[in-house]
Amino acid sequence: MSLEESSLRALESLMTEFFHSCTTNERKREIEELLNNFAQQMGAWRHCLYFLSNTRNEYVMMYSLTVFENLVNKMWLGVASQDKMEIRSCLPKLLLAQHKAMPFFIRNKLCKVIVDIGRQDWPMFYHDFFTNTLQLIQSPTMAFLGLVLLKTTSEELACPREDLSVARKDELRKLLLEQVPTVLGLLTGILETIWDKHSVTAATPPPSPTSGESGENLLGSLLQGTQYSKLLSQPIPALDDDSQQLCSLALECLAHLFSWIPLSTSITPSLLASIFHFARFGCDLRVKPKTPPSIYSSCSSNGEHAPPANGGGRPGHETGGGGQVDRSRLGVLAMTCINELVSKNCVPLDFEEYLLRMFQQTFFLLQRLTRENNAHTVKSRLQELDESYVEKFTDFLRLFVSVHLRRIESNAQFPVVEFLALLFKYTFNQPTHEGYFACLDIWSIFLDYLTTKIKSRLADRDGVLNRYKDALVLLLREVLNRIQFRYNQAQLEELDDETLDDDQQTEWQRYLRQSLEVVVKVMELLPSHAFATLFPVLQEDLDVYLGLQQFIVTSGTSRRLNITAENDCRRLHCALRDLSSLLQAVGRLAGYFIGDVFAARFNDALAVVERLVEVTCYGSQISLYDLETAVPSVLKPDLIDVHAQSLAALQAYSHWLAQFYSEVQRQNQSRFISLVTSTMDATAPLITAKVPEKLLLSACHLMVSMATTVRPVFLVTLPAVQNIFNLITESQTRRLPQEAHMLVCRALSNMLLLPWSNLPESEQQWQTRSSSHASLLAALTRHYRLLRGTANQPPHQNTKIVLHQTLPVLRDIVDSISGESTKSRQICYQSLQESVQVSLGLFPVFIQQPDVTDEMLSFFLTLFQGLRVQMGVPFTGQIIHTFLSMFTREQLAASILQEGSAGCRVVEKFLKILQVVVQEPGQAFKPFLPSIIALCMEQVYPIVAERSSPDVKAEMFELLYQVLHHNWRYFFKTSVLASVQRGSAEETMENEAQFSAAMQAFGQSFLQPDIHIFKQNLSYLESLNSKHKLYHRKLFRTSMLFHFINVLLQVLLHKSHDLLQEEIALAVYNMASVDFDAFYSAFMPEFLNGCQGVDANQRAVLGRNFKLERDLPSFTQSVHRLVNDLRYYRLCNSSLPTGTVKL
Repeated sequence: MSLEESSLRALESLMTEFFHSCTTNERKREIEELLNNFAQQMGAWRHCLYFLSNTRNEYVMMYSLTVFENLVNKMWLGVASQDKMEIRSCLPKLLLAQHKAMPFFIRNKLCKVIVDIGRQDWPMFYHDFFTNTLQLIQSPTMAFLGLVLLKTTSEELACPREDLSVARKDELRKLLLEQVPTVLGLLTGILETIWDKHSVTAATPPPSPTSGESGENLLGSLLQGTQYSKLLSQPIPALDDDSQQLCSLALECLAHLFSWIPLSTSITPSLLASIFHFARFGCDLRVKPKTPPSIYSSCSSNGEHAPPANGGGRPGHETGGGGQVDRSRLGVLAMTCINELVSKNCVPLDFEEYLLRMFQQTFFLLQRLTRENNAHTVKSRLQELDESYVEKFTDFLRLFVSVHLRRIESNAQFPVVEFLALLFKYTFNQPTHEGYFACLDIWSIFLDYLTTKIKSRLADRDGVLNRYKDALVLLLREVLNRIQFRYNQAQLEELDDETLDDDQQTEWQRYLRQSLEVVVKVMELLPSHAFATLFPVLQEDLDVYLGLQQFIVTSGTSRRLNITAENDCRRLHCALRDLSSLLQAVGRLAGYFIGDVFAARFNDALAVVERLVEVTCYGSQISLYDLETAVPSVLKPDLIDVHAQSLAALQAYSHWLAQFYSEVQRQNQSRFISLVTSTMDATAPLITAKVPEKLLLSACHLMVSMATTVRPVFLVTLPAVQNIFNLITESQTRRLPQEAHMLVCRALSNMLLLPWSNLPESEQQWQTRSSSHASLLAALTRHYRLLRGTANQPPHQNTKIVLHQTLPVLRDIVDSISGESTKSRQICYQSLQESVQVSLGLFPVFIQQPDVTDEMLSFFLTLFQGLRVQMGVPFTGQIIHTFLSMFTREQLAASILQEGSAGCRVVEKFLKILQVVVQEPGQAFKPFLPSIIALCMEQVYPIVAERSSPDVKAEMFELLYQVLHHNWRYFFKTSVLASVQRGSAEETMENEAQFSAAMQAFGQSFLQPDIHIFKQNLSYLESLNSKHKLYHRKLFRTSMLFHFINVLLQVLLHKSHDLLQEEIALAVYNMASVDFDAFYSAFMPEFLNGCQGVDANQRAVLGRNFKLERDLPSFTQSVHRLVNDLRYYRLCNSSLPTGTVKL
């Protein structure tokens, strides 16, 4: 036995042992180390060539190819030219000789290695690389292998990884683009030849029921009687296995080519026609297949796939599942090609005609998909098609509408209205919910396009609308029908209404929301018609709901809904579900009755609001939520939901009510007063802990809107509102759930604090309202203010409960008026003053309890944000002083070290309060600046600097930024006058040490992995530069600028923050542009000299390639080129054998 043969046997046994289930991990590591050491030897490839030629063991073959791959991609520069020539000659010969016997994944890996060599050496040293591939494609017996090589070439050479220089990447793309016309011609030839060959045989037997169906009843207007009608209506040929495989691979090649080549006349009409022929395979109905994973995708970039159990086989035997699977797959691949073309927004003028031709051909397919015949409805046709094909077709329609409709719409040869009719049929016959959602998205895009077009062409508004009115009317009616159980019960009952998705909504809620989006968009275009369609449907369901009163039977204390027959209960369930959906729809339309159209649509809006008020009053009066029903698990939630939705719909009209109020302010207000009074009469009875929470919260939100948006003068005097005041202020009543309690308190506070609309200051009754608000707050804080006496005692559990109940309510009250007039905020602070002092007194007691401190600081943060002027400087100073003295270094460390805990949140809130303080204009809080900066840099920063956790960091750096931005003159004293008088006078620098420490902290953060902190801090530096010329300041320019540029370039080199490439390059440009001369003459040579892993010659090339440009695009391009090429040189140099002499 020869030495090589014995090595092969040893390798085979090693590989078998490695993959054996009994082999230990330790033994696997030993084998792995052995194999890696062998692979690193320069002569290892010769052994591997022998192994490949003489083994049938798949593991050995894969290992040998991995050795070659490593050699070509990482060590090629150091391989002797004679050896390279031998490898370039031997591997293709091996592929040609053995490709039929190899498992497909081994064949693909070998192709990948040959393409990798071409990537390095073509055309200079491997001039016949691409011509060999083209010759294989033209050989009938080798075409399949040629296509595998072509697809791999497209993947590896058109979009190469970073292990090539930018110049080589550009060269490869240019070389490939020169070959594109030839390649596309060959691929067209393959598709046409196979189609024609099989079409001849397919035309002889009599047509089957499916073969001729597309030839009848064509939309002639779509195809204008062209030859496509004839071509596309030919029967689909039956392909043999090998032809199907070859066509599939040709289409995969086209799809990848189309992903990177520009649209041009190289994409000929005959090529497009061939692709569309194969797109018809997806319309075939005989079996409902499932698309298998692509066998050809195994020739993707890495080629490393687990070997199949049978050891692979010939190309003709690589898929299972029968011919039908492959037939539908041809359709999917053809649609992938079409979508690649349609996704390109940049269309040259000479390609527009081709585009029109493509759309005409695709809509022939759409018509074919949406035809009904005796054997199939449209829905059953779509149901029997491959799901992937339907998805691809929907993708095409979305791309057409979003990218090209504006281009094609005005073309007389493309009738858009007929297209919309087909899209309508396609949408409403989708077999799956996801398919229907995707089609609704397409309609939304179309409606957005139409709305934008009308806004830009107001003069022609009616003309545009009339063209599409019929389609919009049909769409509205059908979408409304689809959300109603009376028309679509079977489908709607399949929807899950319990499980929440990532957007916190159930499948049913998503279905309803997406449907209502379309309804609202149609409403915007056809408001009167949409209302006339929706309101009568709502009325019908309301009549059922309002008629329930006659079925209520009272016995003793219980009340029962006397509807018990199963069929009646089902019908009631459906009617209530529909009413709930339609109420949401009516609520969504509220925005289209206000503003400029208020008067024109007043009567419609009034009819809606009156009806909603009637329904809410009815629901509250007879307490439908409290009834016993025959099917409590179904009907009770339905009744609660309808009641809650009627309140929510009425709330949506609060802006309309506010406009109505302003219109009748000085006129007869009786109608308005009646609506508001009835609304509050409907709301008040529901504000009790006995009502289901969903209904209670709807009532609370409606009340908040009445108090905040509508703001009637008389609201607070209504008996219903007085009852709520009494309920909230009496301590013995059962407390509402926390959220509801907060909402009611906010509503009551806003009634007293917010200025009444359209009334002068003299009529605002501030004195009366101020005393009422003080009484309200006194009642709400009764227990809290009693805690003042416990400030010197250990904290009690009851104290914490009171604190957690009271502070969120006070915080919410302050938050709701923080943007209002000074008077409102003054009254609010007067009412709160005692509670604020109590809070400050309690703060030291709870400093060791983060959950309580968190609540207290949240309250103080809201106070600072909304009422700092009202609190006054002395008291604000006292608060800040207290906080600064409490947050010692030890306290901060203890809090921050509890990662993700309440302790971290406490420090973050504290820093947020300081952010508010340092942003305050004027001199009042300037004395605190040194303490705040010291706290930041000497206490917080050392604790968080080296921690990977982002907790606290973001807030600390924001505080630093706000200190610098709002207090720039604390560091740089230059006055405007001085700078004008002395031109570019040297600025006077103060507090230099603190400024330098802050800049150092920013610089340090760029060396850490957290991408969010990096992005935030980079934007802060850029902001300081744009607002204060940070990079131009002498201190920064002379001692920091080059350090920052160096750090940012190193980050690009390490690819640690690749998502921020553009932002980093822009920052480097802004820094360099301060002094381009210094950047090019001083920084660049210094930077290149400091670069490890490259030689002097490579440094010189890098320097020459960095063009001395001063515009942003050219500079950015040079930065990216520098980074790419520097990485490439390092990769090359690290792979050279020791002692190699570099020329």
